[in-house]
Order: sequence, then structure tokens, then C-alpha cells
Amino acid sequence: KMNVLVINAGSSSIKYQLINMENEKELAKGIAERIGFDNSVLKHKPDNKDAYIVKQAMENHDSAMKLVLECLTHPVHGVIEGLDQISAVGHRVVHGGEKYSASVKINETVMETLQELVPLAPLHNPANILGIRACQREMPNTPMVAVFDTAFHHTIQKHAYLYGIPYEDYTDLKVRKYGFHGTSHHFLSRRVAKLLGKPVERLKIITCHLGNGASVAAVKYGESIDTSMGLTPLEGLIMGTRCGDIDAGAVIYIMEKHGFNSQQLNDYLNKKSGVLGLSGISNDFRDLEAAAVSGNKHAALVRLAFCYRIKKYIGAYTAVMDGVDAIVFAGGVGETNPDIRYNSLADMNYLGIKIDSAANEIRGKEICISAPDSKVAVWSIPTNEELTIARETYEMVNAN
Repeated sequence: KMNVLVINAGSSSIKYQLINMENEKELAKGIAERIGFDNSVLKHKPDNKDAYIVKQAMENHDSAMKLVLECLTHPVHGVIEGLDQISAVGHRVVHGGEKYSASVKINETVMETLQELVPLAPLHNPANILGIRACQREMPNTPMVAVFDTAFHHTIQKHAYLYGIPYEDYTDLKVRKYGFHGTSHHFLSRRVAKLLGKPVERLKIITCHLGNGASVAAVKYGESIDTSMGLTPLEGLIMGTRCGDIDAGAVIYIMEKHGFNSQQLNDYLNKKSGVLGLSGISNDFRDLEAAAVSGNKHAALVRLAFCYRIKKYIGAYTAVMDGVDAIVFAGGVGETNPDIRYNSLADMNYLGIKIDSAANEIRGKEICISAPDSKVAVWSIPTNEELTIARETYEMVNAN
């Protein structure tokens, strides 16, 4: 049996899924949370069994990884008998820079390059590296593959990814738009094409991955030609805790007024802004929805600001693709917020978009939410980045 373990390591968490590639069935999934903090916990969910919760200290990624593998091979709660039943491990790596335009088998040279790329993704890549190292120590002979969040966006043309700064800062420092959520945008564009019964190579698709991190992509004839995130995942939409598009002059002004150093500024823009900073309530859209429903006008305003950005990007990407055939909403926010979907597309009559309000009320399911006479197909599709990573890993390992 070909089982692929998918690992998504964050700074204090490890998300995992074990997938049987013969039928693409999920055998188990889970998350180790609060690694390196008090009250660390592992939630393990085998398919067709009850969840198994382990409250145990995990001082680092190594001890967390050990615990994950113990759960997968547990006599009662496990789904495999031994680690030899894991054929390969696919690691989500956030930033591949200009080096990697596709997934790659991990060796020491790759690890050195990932280390070199850390300045481009200081919040994500170090954690991804820790996750890989922890896996290598536990399973030294199992092939491992790095699947990059940036890879799908490598088809973006130079005139679209350059910033208006001195050109040598692109050539020397590689400052340019890269884009992220690539595995999700890739999955969603293929999935909606399949649902429409048309080849992806003939469709113009706008995919909206809306979670705590959020991005929009223009996928023309199967290739990403633009996306809202940039050099880092900070550009673009207003997000859970990230500011999104902002005048660079405003950033300098804020820095001077608050007396921030670069680390404090980074925290302010990445962790204290977005809907959390704007609302003063929460970065969780469920909390904002509850507040808005109970009459909090400010919470309603913040949700509207979030939708307004999405609408602007949809308009822009319709322009750069010279039309749009399908729009997809995904991610924790996109899949479960009918009013966010509705307000992101309201009053776009020039595109002939019509929403089926009854279908749009359905949350968390794969469903067409556009009316039969809508000129553009609109879908809500739960994304599956793990399956995309597993498929890439499977292909890489079986390629030679």
C-alpha cells in the first residue's frame, strides 16, 4: 500500500494527514498544538473512529513529531502497524523563492537552500524546516518531498510580478511578488473545471482562498497569471491579523509615530492588524458575525471592508484575464460565510453574476451558488491542500 504522510509544520503546531494513495482516502488526520508552550495537546482523528486527545508536554517539534507517529501506530487509535507503512512524507513549505518552480525531493542541498530562503518567509520557513528535520530523525530512510506554496504562481509573467523599486533590488535581493496558497489555488481551479465538465485549459477562473490568511488568484487556462499576496503573505486582502494592501508611506508614518523597530513593525502589520486590529474584537469571523448580528455596527463595517477588497481583486483579475468563467470561494471563511460570498459579488451586474440565495445559505459543502442564468459560475468548494501535497509527493517519489 502506498501511504503518504502530509506534514504542515507551523511555529508552534504540526498539522498532519495520512492518505492512502490507491483510493486517495484519508486514514487519519490531526494536529499537535502549543508546541513549546504550556498545555500542549495533540488531537488525533482516525477515520471512522473517535478522536483521541493526548495532553502531554511537547517541548519542541521533535517531541511533537514523535507523538504524532506514536498516535498513527497506536495499537488502539492508530491506523498503521509500523512506520514502514508510510511510503513517503510530503512537507508543505511556504516559500520556494525563485529556486523552486515545482515540488522537489528533499536532500541536504535542498535543506541548505531552504535555509537560504528563510529571510523571504521568516514566519513560516523556519518552522517548515524544523518539521522536516523532526521527520528525518524519526524516519531516516523514508523519501520526503517539499511542496511549495509559491510553486503554482511561477507562471506569473515578469511585468506582473515586479514592484516599482530600483531594479537591482529585484536582481540582487529577489524582491518581487511570489504569491502563496499555491496548492489551494491549484486544487480549486482543477476541481471547479471538473465540476463544470470543461478542460481547465479553456477556462478563466478566479479562486478566492479565504481563511485567517487570504488570497485571490487569476487562473487563466490552467496557469496562475496573478495573485494578491506578494513577496510575503502580507500583501493583498485584509486578513485575520494581517493588514493587506497599505500605502508604504503609511507604514513609515506608523513606524515613526509609534517608535517601532523593524520587529515591532512586523508584529504590528502581521499579527495585530487585519480584521483583529480593525474590529478590536477578534480575528475569527464567527465572532465578528455574532457581533454584527447582535447589532454591532462596527463589526458589520469590518466585514464589509473585507468583502470590498475581494470585490476589487475580482474586478482587477477579470480585467487582466479579459473575462471570467468561474469564481470559487474556499477556506474556513469562504466556505462558511454566505454573507461574505454575497457581499464580495453584490452589484457586479456588468459581469452578469447572479447568486442563488438559497444555495448560498449552505455552509461548508461543495455547491454551486450561482443562479442558473448567471453568466459566471460561482462555487463554494472546500479546499484540499493536503490531497494536492500528497498527489505531488506520490508523483515525485514514483517518477524514477
